[in-house]
This record gives sequence, C-alpha cells and structure tokens, in this order.
Amino acid sequence: MSSQAVTARLKKELVKEIEAIAKDESLDRSSTVQKLIEIGLREYKVKKALDSYRTGEVTVWRAAELAGVSLRAMIALLKAHDIPYDYDMESLEEFVEQVLSKRKKP
Repeated sequence: MSSQAVTARLKKELVKEIEAIAKDESLDRSSTVQKLIEIGLREYKVKKALDSYRTGEVTVWRAAELAGVSLRAMIALLKAHDIPYDYDMESLEEFVEQVLSKRKKP
C-alpha cells in the first residue's frame, strides 16, 4: 500500500495527547496519527451509516456496506444504539439479491 504525506496544524494539547499515546503504544508519532485517523474513520462510517438507516435513507444492507461491516454486525450495532430494526420486503429482496450475486456460476 502506498502512502502520501499530509500536513495538518494541530493544537499543542492534541499533539501532547498523540505523543502520550505513541509512547504508550510504543509507536512513532506518524504511525500513531495514522492509527488514530483509521479508528476515527471507522467510527465516522458507522455513525453515518446508523444515521442514514435511522432516517430511512438506506436499507440495513446498504448501511452495512457504508459502515464496512457485515449484515450481522450492522444488526448488532442497531441493537446497541437502540435503533429499531424493521425487516421489510425491500430488505428481504436485497438479501436475496446479495446471496444470489455471491453464488458461483457454473
């Protein structure tokens, strides 16, 4: 995987926290920043997917895709966040399409 340098200005307090985490994790500062950004991006994607599902913008399958998790994990996330899960005909059709598209063709 290739990488690209990115520059950002951070508050001194934030840099101190990053350096403390780097020390605790035995990582260099750059690796620590990358790890924290990856964690933040995963959390953002899950939050965005949950919000989109809650407002009815997407189905549970699409929410799982947006979050980058399995359907089972998305249903668990809905439950953990007290978001009602409504398995309707559209969701069933989407499930069948997903299963059929993953079947190996002879």
